[in-house]
Amino acid sequence: MVTTSLRKIITPCWKPSVQSEGENSSRGRDAGGRVDGLWWYKDSGEHINGEFSMAVIQANNTLEDQSQLESGPMSSIESGPQGTFVGIYDGHGGAEAARFINKHLFDNIKTIHGAEFTTENQEISEDVINKAFLATEEQFLSVVKKQWLSTPQLASVGSCCLVGIICGGLLYIANAGDSRAVLGRLEKEVNYVEAIQLSSEHNANLESVREELHILHPNDPQIVVLKHKVWRVKGIIQVSRSIGDAYLKNSEFNREPLLPKFRLPEPFDKPILKAEPCILVHKLYPEDRFLIFASDGLWEHLGNQEAVDIVHNCPRNGIARRLVKAALREAAKKREMRYSDLKDLDRGLRRHFHDDITVIVLFLDCHLISRSYYRGPTISIRGSEGVPADAKA
Repeated sequence: MVTTSLRKIITPCWKPSVQSEGENSSRGRDAGGRVDGLWWYKDSGEHINGEFSMAVIQANNTLEDQSQLESGPMSSIESGPQGTFVGIYDGHGGAEAARFINKHLFDNIKTIHGAEFTTENQEISEDVINKAFLATEEQFLSVVKKQWLSTPQLASVGSCCLVGIICGGLLYIANAGDSRAVLGRLEKEVNYVEAIQLSSEHNANLESVREELHILHPNDPQIVVLKHKVWRVKGIIQVSRSIGDAYLKNSEFNREPLLPKFRLPEPFDKPILKAEPCILVHKLYPEDRFLIFASDGLWEHLGNQEAVDIVHNCPRNGIARRLVKAALREAAKKREMRYSDLKDLDRGLRRHFHDDITVIVLFLDCHLISRSYYRGPTISIRGSEGVPADAKA
């Protein structure tokens, strides 16, 4: 039940749900998924390496999470390898950076010049991924510069960026920010699926991240500041890596007409935040059963093993939505609400209870994983496309 104090806040804005959450309900549909109020989802589909499920729930006034799944050619070269690409882009300060990444990052991976493939095995490489992140960053900062006088607030917009690529029997995980990728691996001896976190997170609340920031900025005792029991870089932002956030990358954008809350008292001579991702390369084995990619809105409420248990024990169809709903139930429980009451809250107000949440689950078929030159159907899906600006819960 809602507490008395919370009900006083919520009641004036309380609105009935205008859509059901049934499997077949849909306000509209696009080529890759369905829209149902604040939901966007594709319950089931096939990628080159297995099956997948995707879901997005909006909490902010403007949906700041963006995502995509691409399966097919991983290069602009016709004879290049085939694979599956997943991207989770968790925006902050606005949706512009996340949308930009959604449009440009995968194309940069496919077309980056000078390092399309390693010379030995003609596959995707860490160098390609890193260059694609930095190229996307450079392109977005160029847009910020061009629009500086007309839209200075664009300098305060950024996005976390989590990427997973399966190609040639290898899994590449690249992360800048605090989204997370978790592997479900079968331990045959005990018939148990173990959760293994594959991504490194860049959030100032982690001691290792604060240590890294102090090493990178030894002459700045205020590089991280504890405010209201939360560590923040320069007392402003929690993540230490992102694409965008030009105001913390270049002093040129940390001045008027930028809003005062983003302006630092002293100029800086090197970027405070980084865009380079941490990259992990993992050889896939038959015991590796599935991958969960999600923005931090999910992991705020569900632990790694809890999420893996849900995927392992429930039907595949609609599993991404099931994970999101599990997180929403936990969010409601923390605030002494019923889940049914939380569902009736409109976007914007919901942000006081949970963040935008995006989940992509990839199931792995060991018979398909190593077939990097298999010419299967090309799939391109952008999560949340078609969610109307006036959507209700």
